[in-house]
Formats: sequence, C-alpha cells, structure tokens
Amino acid sequence: MIQFELVDTERAQFENALRFARKQVRTLLEIHPGYYPLYTDQGRWKHQGQAWTHWCDGFLPGMMWIFHKRAEKGGDEAAFWLEKAIAYTQPLEPRKMDREVHDLGFIFLSTYYRWYRLTKDPKLNEVLIQAGKTLALRYQEKGQYLSSFVAANSLFIDIMMNVGIVFYAARETRDPVLREVALRHTNTTRRYLVRGDGSTAHEGLFDVDTGEFLKQTTHQGYRGDSCWSRGLTWALYGFGTAYEYSRDPRYLNTAQACADYYITHAPANGVPPWDFNAPPDRRGQVDTSAAAIAAAGLLRLCRLLPDPVKGHFYWSTAIRILQSLCSQYLAESDTSWEGILKGGVYHIHKGLGVNESVMWGEYFFVEALEDALRRL
Repeated sequence: MIQFELVDTERAQFENALRFARKQVRTLLEIHPGYYPLYTDQGRWKHQGQAWTHWCDGFLPGMMWIFHKRAEKGGDEAAFWLEKAIAYTQPLEPRKMDREVHDLGFIFLSTYYRWYRLTKDPKLNEVLIQAGKTLALRYQEKGQYLSSFVAANSLFIDIMMNVGIVFYAARETRDPVLREVALRHTNTTRRYLVRGDGSTAHEGLFDVDTGEFLKQTTHQGYRGDSCWSRGLTWALYGFGTAYEYSRDPRYLNTAQACADYYITHAPANGVPPWDFNAPPDRRGQVDTSAAAIAAAGLLRLCRLLPDPVKGHFYWSTAIRILQSLCSQYLAESDTSWEGILKGGVYHIHKGLGVNESVMWGEYFFVEALEDALRRL
C-alpha cells in the first residue's frame, strides 16, 4: 500500500475550503429549500437559464453525504447533514427508471451509493441495481455502446462516468449480461473516443443499422478533433472506475494515458482551458470543474497503481491542483457569490454557466478535498 501525506499547510488549506463549502451549501438550503441547482448566473444559483439536460440532481445531496461523513459522529452537525442528505436523496428514487438520460451514475452513485454504504439497507441497494439495469437499456448491440441522451447513434465520453453503475449492478446481481454490456461499452469508448496520445473526443457517431463507427464530433468542445478538457477528465476518472470493477489492465493504461495527457498539457497550476486545442484568443476561459474532476480522478487512480513513483506523481499533481483551486478560484472573498468555486464552464457555445460555479465542479472539488484529507 502506497502511503500519502499532507503537510500541515495543505491540511489547513483543505480544511478551510471544506468549511467554506459547508457554509455555502447551508446558505443554499436556506435561500432555496428543495432546489437542485445546475450552474450559477452571475454567482446566483436560481435563475431562468436553460438546463439542456436533467443530469445534476445527485451532486447537491452528494456533498451533504460527504459533509455527514466528515462530521463528528453523534454530533449536531452530523445529524443536520444526515437529515438534509436523506431529504434531498429520497426524491431522486423515481429516476431509477429514467430512460431519457445517460446520467444515472451521476445521480445515484453520489447519493444512494453513499447512503447504502452507511446503512447497508437492502432497499437502498435495490434502487442502485435498478438504476444500473435502466442505464443498460441504452445499449446498442450493433455498435456495442450505451447511447447518449441525444440519439441512438451518439456515444458520449461522459458515459464513462456513468457506466460504473452498470458494473455495480452486474456485481451485486452476478448478472453476466449486465457485466458484458459494461465491458463492451468501455471497450468501444476506449477504441473510438480515446486517441493514441491520450486525448479524447466528446462524441462518436455510429451507423445504427450496421454499427459502423462514422466520426468523432462534439457539442461542448472546440472542434470534433479537439480535446475538450472536461471530457478528458471524465475519461481519466471513468476508466479508473472501470478498472476497479473489471481489473482489466487496458482500462488502467487508458486512465493513465488520459491523466498523462492532462498533466502534460495543463498549465503549471493544473487548471486547464475549457478545451486544450482552443485557439489562443479563446483559451483564456479556464474550466475549474475539469480541474476538480481531474484531482478527484487522480486521487483515485494513484491508489490503483503498482508503481509507487507514478502513484506519488499523481498524488502530488492532484494536491497541486487542489491548492490552485483553493488559492485562486475559491469564492470565499466574494460575499455575494453563492457557489464554492468560480471559473467553471457548463456549455460555452450556448453561453450557459461560463465562468460560473457549476454543481458537478462543486461536488468533485468536495470529493477530492475529503479524499485527500482522509488519507492522513
């Protein structure tokens, strides 16, 4: 087992960031009770901006489960976060049957999975299993992939963050068909969306009649052949998860290739532009949510590696990214800002959540902070 350590200044910085995150989430619950936000508009969570797709409801209660985990057991704070986490998680249960999105992993692994690990209530596990079975219904046999919410011919890199719930359902039920769906989707994504240099495409299009792969394209990146930074971090994290479930060394190698591309092409502070291949006049917009996902993914990946040198390299890189987010993008000094991290991007072409707080960035930032502090 590789040992990782934080110095006192890093620990203090990360503890402070978590305190601020708890404060911001408490304020959100007070100002907008029962509301599941997506991205801020000028720092405000509740607005009339477009959603595009309904995929983020698990991230707010997911943070509450993390806050409960870190609170003193039996204390008032632990009781508060447990009550709120349950209150915001339970309304998500009907979505275990939702066939309109490819995001059931995002919704349920951040919520019901954390709840089930705490209580071991089999009814909670049944929700997780059903969500995995529902996501598996998106499987396109001819192309061997889980289709995106856009259309049956569309494969998104984002789905690598969601296929974990299919792996989970397969493991819990010992269903070889579910496992095969997860494996084939992962193989197809690896083959067609991950390039030889470790960069990734956002979307792949297929001929639904023959299963033939047609081309790489994008909705949120600069071009079809560019590397949208958030998509790269979805792959970095997601292939690591696929390796945890399958122990297929190809998936670990792919996760490392994505990690190495990120580290090589990100600036010194580890916070990338929204697309690594955007032209100079459009590279000024960073995406802190991509940085948060990268940090969380690297912290998971470093413990999977047999090589302690590479493991420590990924650990130290993740810590550097978190330090940059804490020192440069934390909204602590802006009392009017309702989010935790500034500088996130949702959909740059649609003008949605650009240079704002985004709920997935908040969640993976909190997850990475908790993970780093838990390793002491």
